[in-house]
Amino acid sequence: MARGNISELTVPLRGAWNITRYKRSPRAITIIRNQVIRHLKVGEEEELYIDPSVNEYIWANGIENPPRKVRLQITRFEEEDIPIEVKLLEE
Repeated sequence: MARGNISELTVPLRGAWNITRYKRSPRAITIIRNQVIRHLKVGEEEELYIDPSVNEYIWANGIENPPRKVRLQITRFEEEDIPIEVKLLEE
């Protein structure tokens, strides 16, 4: 299987803190999705796969207290039918 382009992206989640406490973590996931689409110029037909580790990292402190920023590793594969993968960047 051919690996595609791998890029790193640091997503600031300050926008998630501008709304009601009980909607912060869901908003953080939406912000991550929108930032990846914006920076990688994801087309309408392309699919985006966010790894469960990213979701667990955002929700680790509950719905009211997501992290302020998150570092992601994004893999875009050469094949058309494989979705773009978004994973947590491991230090």
